[in-house]
Amino acid sequence: MSLRRSTRMSMYEDHTEVHPTDDQSSFFAKGRDFESRYVNHSYTEQEKEVLASYESVDYLPPHSHVYRNWLRQQPARLEWDRWVMMGIIGFTIGFIGFLLHQLIDLISDFKWEYAEDLIMNDKLAEAWAFVTGFSLGVVIIGSALVVFFRPSAAGSGLPELIGYLNGALVRHIFNIKTLIVKFFSCACAVSSGLPVGPEGPMIHMGSLVGAGLSQFRSMTLGFSLPFFERFRNPEDRRNFISAGSAAGVASAFGAPVGGLLFAMEEVSSFWSMKLSWQVFFSCMVSTVTTDLFNSAFSSFRYTGQFGLFKADKYILFQVRNGLDVNIIMFIPTVIIGIIGGLLGALFVFSNLKLARIRRALIARIRTPLMQKFFRLLEPCVIIVIMSTGTIFLPAAFDCSPYTCYYRGEVTASENNLSPQCLDPNETVGYTEESVSHYTCPEGFTNGTFSNQTFSQVATLLFGTGEEAIHHLFSRETHWEFTYGPLLTVLLFYFILACWSCGPSISAGLVVPMLYIGALYGRVIGLTMVSMFGVMDAEQDEYWAWMDPGAFALIGAASFFGGVSRLTMSLTVIMIEITNDVQFLLPIMVAIMTAKWVGDLFTHPLYHALLEVKCIPFLDSEPVIMHAKKNINLELFTARQAMAFPPVMVHPRESVRHLAQLLIDTGHGGYPMVPKSNDPEKANKFMGIITRVEIEILLMNDQLFETTVQESDLEPEVNPLDYQKLQLIEKVKDSDPINGLIESFAENPMYDNIYLNMGPYVNHSAASIPESFSLHRTYIIFRTLGLRHLTVVNGQNQVIGIITRKDLMGFQMEEKLGPLLEQGQGNVDDIITPRYVEMSQNTSHIQAEDRLIEPELRQRAW
Repeated sequence: MSLRRSTRMSMYEDHTEVHPTDDQSSFFAKGRDFESRYVNHSYTEQEKEVLASYESVDYLPPHSHVYRNWLRQQPARLEWDRWVMMGIIGFTIGFIGFLLHQLIDLISDFKWEYAEDLIMNDKLAEAWAFVTGFSLGVVIIGSALVVFFRPSAAGSGLPELIGYLNGALVRHIFNIKTLIVKFFSCACAVSSGLPVGPEGPMIHMGSLVGAGLSQFRSMTLGFSLPFFERFRNPEDRRNFISAGSAAGVASAFGAPVGGLLFAMEEVSSFWSMKLSWQVFFSCMVSTVTTDLFNSAFSSFRYTGQFGLFKADKYILFQVRNGLDVNIIMFIPTVIIGIIGGLLGALFVFSNLKLARIRRALIARIRTPLMQKFFRLLEPCVIIVIMSTGTIFLPAAFDCSPYTCYYRGEVTASENNLSPQCLDPNETVGYTEESVSHYTCPEGFTNGTFSNQTFSQVATLLFGTGEEAIHHLFSRETHWEFTYGPLLTVLLFYFILACWSCGPSISAGLVVPMLYIGALYGRVIGLTMVSMFGVMDAEQDEYWAWMDPGAFALIGAASFFGGVSRLTMSLTVIMIEITNDVQFLLPIMVAIMTAKWVGDLFTHPLYHALLEVKCIPFLDSEPVIMHAKKNINLELFTARQAMAFPPVMVHPRESVRHLAQLLIDTGHGGYPMVPKSNDPEKANKFMGIITRVEIEILLMNDQLFETTVQESDLEPEVNPLDYQKLQLIEKVKDSDPINGLIESFAENPMYDNIYLNMGPYVNHSAASIPESFSLHRTYIIFRTLGLRHLTVVNGQNQVIGIITRKDLMGFQMEEKLGPLLEQGQGNVDDIITPRYVEMSQNTSHIQAEDRLIEPELRQRAW
């Protein structure tokens, strides 16, 4: 009983990070971290246990009698309140985005202004001590909040968000405590100087706001307001979460259209045209709110001109000087795309390996306190390395003059300066005024002469990542950065950025991805300039496109695409954050090339992290391979993927029987069938009732009946309201429930006490015939956002059930593999009676395996 009890308890426990220790695969093992986009991930046995511990949730609410009664009590389905809620969500997220960026700028500006004063006075040791000590203190605060108060706030939160919106229940990611910890931890991480960005956490915080505000209640704070009650159902809640995530992108990037497309392409699994309009409205409100407050404040200091949307503030990486695109430009663009795909795949692979190494190290630590200390220590080590490199790496390079090279010039010395480069309004090739001097002599500018110098590496490393990207994107600054500094910073930043996205601190990867891509893009652009020289548009318009800043933009898009494999949304985001519409086609080419190349080596980053975290996820299209060939699922049937024999319940059962059923099985739902001695009427499918609903019904003894007569399956007044059944994510303490259920099972008195479950069964639960196409089964399951899909025979009798985990790629390959091997791989014969018999035999063997290790299937139904 203890095993079943632990199985049952797992559904209520927080999904803290579990550390499987049975990974014996080689470093480059296929099907693990180094795997093509078209190869399913393979899981170890312990990872399958973690995978099985996740509940699934339905997209649509259960269509039961109590639900219909609850709907009758709700106001008429007007749409104005939904638009109002979208506006409230957008405004709230926009204001949070404003507060977050102001706080980051305040901390970062204070640190670097003081540090640069020390450096300019040749106090490098003091500057290092200050930067390291200050950054270390900020990181400790940000990491301690996550480690000790809310582990679910770690990282960007995007894998968990994607998994939840796909139908997997990930606990505590939509809690107000998570929102508060996420906000301050992210501010600490970015302002400390870690190679991370705030965009990923902003998306998670947006979804948190959407989940909380739409319900107008909080179990944590203990209140429930009588407003917008009709949104308290899984469908509306998930739609508002999608809107919140999109508004988070819009606020973080100033990209409302990109936010809409990002939510549609990457985050949400269920979409409609009506939802698109509402999400677009929320994104618009979010962007306007953030830009409105940012227009008048800088580091929380009021600067005036409230409501004046200056391009420098509301366009994140404003490109001031547009360039015309040349067809020849697509040659280096494709090369940059290939590099982006290769480096993106390397970044994903390295990230996953670091995650597994981190997990293995933590698994060796036995005491929880020491595990927390290890989690706290890791970001501290990273920031010490980052701070040390930031302060001392610039010293390894000579100072650079505020001058540039023209054709015919080989060097820039005191006798060969280029005074024309001092005026950015007249010619190309100038140096920005905002570069960092580090320890270089500032010099002076007298008319057209200048002997000022600056440090290239310090310019790239001092300040936030966004400031460095501004420098890399700058146009007509052909010689501001040279090969040595660019390649050095690229290697340094790539390693630390890859390491920084896994520790226990709230941080995102968008800024590092843009930064890394801009670095190697600038290198390619510099190579073009070195080979063909600097071309001014006035001198030769046909070749003026060879600008390192232009290629930095293309490189940033390519690396972002190579890591995330986004296409439409990424293209629009890059245009919105740079305002460079002229480079739309090169950006598209680079992104698509990077995606195609990256897909050959690894899965997209966020999907790969879902696999590492063992969160069940159904992709838009199933990919099933056998003997290195893609298998057409249209040749298979639902019967060959279903789990059986099913455990069924009748509308009216004894309390003791139900309690024993919950103890003996770990299923998440049970098909309901009528009670009949007639074989033709028995097992007729009536609907589905979930495990949580049965447990909640058992907790309410006022529903118990002692009469042997059948009660009304659809009474006009229900003793238990629909809202009380929606506790699947709210039950905190499982011990009282477990104790109550065990007391029911042990007391013979409850053999004669009954529970009428008829009013609570989902009558609109989907079912399919056993001969239904497996490919179409997958489409129906994912499109409708199902948790259970019942399989019936020709007489509508229940013969099996399909859940999310039955349709995962590795599971279908395990089930269908023996069929293909016995048939010598001839899938054309799969519909013959011989294969049906083999399918039954294979399923019986798998059923016996589940009885041997039931925990692997504890959340199957």
